[in-house]
Amino acid sequence: MEKKLIIAIDGYSSCGKSTFARAIAKELDYIFIDSGAMYRAVTLYCIRRGFVGKGILNTEGIINELNDIHIEFVYNPDILECETYLNSENVEREIRGVEVTSHVSRISQIAEVRARMVELQRQIGVFKGIVMDGRDIGTVVFPDADLKIFMTASVDIRAKRRFDELINKGLEVNFEEVRKNIIVRDITDENRDISPLRKADDAIVLDNSRMTVEEQMIWVRQIIEKKMYGS
Repeated sequence: MEKKLIIAIDGYSSCGKSTFARAIAKELDYIFIDSGAMYRAVTLYCIRRGFVGKGILNTEGIINELNDIHIEFVYNPDILECETYLNSENVEREIRGVEVTSHVSRISQIAEVRARMVELQRQIGVFKGIVMDGRDIGTVVFPDADLKIFMTASVDIRAKRRFDELINKGLEVNFEEVRKNIIVRDITDENRDISPLRKADDAIVLDNSRMTVEEQMIWVRQIIEKKMYGS
């Protein structure tokens, strides 16, 4: 009998976690939860409210308005993917920009923000059949996940992927700025006090520096089959 799984995918920024997770979810007909998009949406809200910016971090203001922040994923049949909505507004494009990227780690370090996001994520995962990517999915959100994958790749390759993604979205960005942002993000994620980025003891490492998405799918299919059917 086929077993419904919770699949947790963690790893460094711009490793292609979301692309990989989406591909797995589509193949298995599972729900894909983009945890990073949730934190980015909160960050966008905070930028708009003036709670975060250069030299600014109004933690009290953020905490006081957490219950006013509503995030959902709405399926768009035109692109065959879910898009992120913040308080009923489609913010998929805005949350991928450099400004949000430069502040999201600071927002993610706030304990109350993480607690609220984890609560929402666990509610979605109650019935299993989900694929979720992030930085603490296998260690904090779903420590009992059926399959945990930790993704990594070289800094230069990740910077190039991120740069290409932003250019394709029509955004004007500088490669060195993107590369620097990734290095800073790695340091911040690994050293934050709350839910730092680390590999779960039972996670399988995937270095996809030289792998296409299809090659990654070939790799993961055998693992998923064993988890589902015990073969």
